[in-house]
Amino acid sequence: MEIVHIAAECYPVAKVGGLADVVGALPKYQSEAGHLVRVVIPHYDTKFINDNQFDFVYSGFVKLGNFNFPFDILKEKTSILGFELYLVQISELFDRKEVYGYEDDTERFLSFQIACLNWINSRATFPDIIHCHDHHTGLIPFMMQYANKYEKLRNVQTVITIHNAIYQGQFGFDKLYYLPEFDLSKVTVLEWDNKINSLATAIKCASAVSTVSPNFLNEVNNFGYGLESLFNFVRHKSRGILNGIDTEVWNPEQDKMIFANYSIKSVEKGKQQNKEKLCSQFNLDPTKPLFSFIGRLLDEKGADLLPHAAASALSENFRDINILILGSGNAAIENQLSHLVTSFKGNYNFFIGYNEELAHQMYAGSDFLLMPSRVEPCGLNQMYSFRYGTIPIVRRTGGLKDTVTDIGDNGNGICHDQASIVDICYSIQRAVKLYKDKKRFKNIRKIGMTIDHSWERVCQEYIEMYHLKTNMK
Repeated sequence: MEIVHIAAECYPVAKVGGLADVVGALPKYQSEAGHLVRVVIPHYDTKFINDNQFDFVYSGFVKLGNFNFPFDILKEKTSILGFELYLVQISELFDRKEVYGYEDDTERFLSFQIACLNWINSRATFPDIIHCHDHHTGLIPFMMQYANKYEKLRNVQTVITIHNAIYQGQFGFDKLYYLPEFDLSKVTVLEWDNKINSLATAIKCASAVSTVSPNFLNEVNNFGYGLESLFNFVRHKSRGILNGIDTEVWNPEQDKMIFANYSIKSVEKGKQQNKEKLCSQFNLDPTKPLFSFIGRLLDEKGADLLPHAAASALSENFRDINILILGSGNAAIENQLSHLVTSFKGNYNFFIGYNEELAHQMYAGSDFLLMPSRVEPCGLNQMYSFRYGTIPIVRRTGGLKDTVTDIGDNGNGICHDQASIVDICYSIQRAVKLYKDKKRFKNIRKIGMTIDHSWERVCQEYIEMYHLKTNMK
């Protein structure tokens, strides 16, 4: 089976969040399972792209209203990632260091989608599946189905995987003329809430819809950010598939980014060595339990609760704990977290930004991971923490509910129901109590390390979904 994944991110080429991890891992395991897999993302100005070599494959023009943008398709020479990687180079729009956050993002990602289809449409043979990821690729199923120039692609099956339903790629009908010519009687397919909505359009037009966890699929049917009725309408073609993690990248036995490697048999010694190095780096006490947060500092991650929760937890525990935070995002949250460093020196620290190596070191050196998310469609951090023997503290939502069971129910983590300062602090108190019960703490840590969240298992679920749809041709 030939599968083409189209996305805005792919680790390690360009990463903002979990989308990149999925697009960097799932195709690799599909390829190992014997399928021909290609990944297509924009050509950004990133270190990976600048450090690797690419072959020229195709060139063309994207007509975006009154503008014509030349583009090139480049292929990474060595398939170093375990699959064929293609970049869409549109210098005027994508030769930038950041993936998102520009005023012309609508034009950028619409041109990217059109360029992808122009290239695929020019080929002698077509893929069996075009797998789209999030709203940045959401208009591809519509254009394949209704745009005149892509008539040859109408029998190609499409899948849209929703990693985050908050962001829907909405823009006004004043930009309708950007789209390639199509049957105007189908214009209502593009509309949701009086705007062109890329994600809603993909949900309507794709052969199949998947979310990144079963519980998230249930949640969006009841609270789908304005798309609830649509999610309910397409439930028959929807499937919740829990993400996996790349167990080669996230492996404490072989991870070159951490200070000391360890296995489940040597976890106590290994984690202590990593903890001591990490605490030394951030002026923390390695004899105390270390709580960490790794991620974007956004309200949806519950990050706005962290400054007050950290201050309260440190005060209530008489500073008998350590808290270390790695992340960036909302400037106000960053400022509040920064101010705590002086107040709780020796028990708290904060690294602004994202550092992949430091993230690995924190998973390896921490005792507990905080994930007080309001929204977490799947969540990968809790899976990474399990892998490294770090016990997750999570709010029951999305994929966190699918993967973490409370220790009170003989589970593998600590759970709370509300995104609140009180719930976070109470969970930290429970964690401190668990930490002092050394026998139970060590047992729960090892239970987490035995959980299979590998992509081999998940990969087969996607292949089954593909076969279900291709058999319907």
